[in-house]
Amino acid sequence: MGQSLSQIYVHLIFGTKNRHPFITEEIEPSLRKYITGILKNLDSPVIKINSMPDHIHILFRFSKKYTLIKIIEEVKKYSSKWMKSNGINGFTWQIGYGAFSVSSSKIDIVTSYIINQKEHHKNVSFQNEIENFMKEYQISEYDSEYFWV
Repeated sequence: MGQSLSQIYVHLIFGTKNRHPFITEEIEPSLRKYITGILKNLDSPVIKINSMPDHIHILFRFSKKYTLIKIIEEVKKYSSKWMKSNGINGFTWQIGYGAFSVSSSKIDIVTSYIINQKEHHKNVSFQNEIENFMKEYQISEYDSEYFWV
C-alpha cells in the first residue's frame, strides 16, 4: 500500500494541578481557541473542545505524524505558557491525563457529552467522571493517588 490512511479519534481529558479553578469564564473561549490552534498545527484537528474551571475535554482526530504523548505534551506545554502570559499566575496542568479511543460511530455522542459539560458537572464531580471512564474502558492501572497529581 503506497498511501497511509488513518481515522482515529481521541477523547482527551486533563485537569489543572490540584483541580484549582484557573479556567475562568473570561479566559475559557480564548484558551479553547488557542488549544484548537496547537492541535491544528499538530495535524490533529479538534472536533469539539469544552472546559470547566478545573479541567478540559478535547475530542480530536489523531495525527498519523505524531505520537499521542507528543501531542499531549505540546498541548499542555504551550497552553500553560499561554495561560501564564495572559495573567493566570501559578497556572499549571496536572501531570496525568485520560485519553480514550472513540469509534467513528460514537463521534456525535461524545461531541454531545463534551458540549454538555456544565450541565453534567452539576451532578457529577470531575473525579467521579474520571473514575466512571476508567470503569467503562476497563482501565485497571488507574491509581487515584497518582492520577490527580
